Amino acid sequence: MLLQRTEINEAPVWSIKDPFSFEFLDLRPEAFTENDLENALITHLQEFLLEMGKGFCFEARQERMIIDDEYYFADLVFYNRVLHCNVIIELKDDEFNHADLSQLNAYVSYYRENEMNPGDNPPVGILLCARKGEKMVEYALAGMDNNLFVSTYMLSLPDKETLKAFILKETNNK
Repeated sequence: MLLQRTEINEAPVWSIKDPFSFEFLDLRPEAFTENDLENALITHLQEFLLEMGKGFCFEARQERMIIDDEYYFADLVFYNRVLHCNVIIELKDDEFNHADLSQLNAYVSYYRENEMNPGDNPPVGILLCARKGEKMVEYALAGMDNNLFVSTYMLSLPDKETLKAFILKETNNK
């Protein structure tokens, strides 16, 4: 996660790393569940925090929230000392789905209303999914006030041919 201040105004500009590299988890891409992913991230918490960036402090796993007398559970909750805000992470083992973003939006809104302390910035939500369609993400995020981000993760680096094709495509696009 990166935070930058612009010269024109002092409001922070947020950007999220995409994709994250979770090679250290040693999971097989063809056979894992969200629960497997969460367990592996907790087991390798130090590596995960380093991959996330500076200032992350672990707060909770499966953080329980009560909304309208129903229990809901945020997968992972962090506090970022640099950004001065909570960061709620939802993990998905499949392609991006707009319903997942709605779920994360509800959790971020809950945190903004119930968990912020004086001096905190509004919470940030990160939806980590295996794949995403750029247009669907763009449409799903349109008009949302919360700081929500959709990012992907890789369980292993691409093979040599895939990397070559990517580099060729990127250099041809410039």
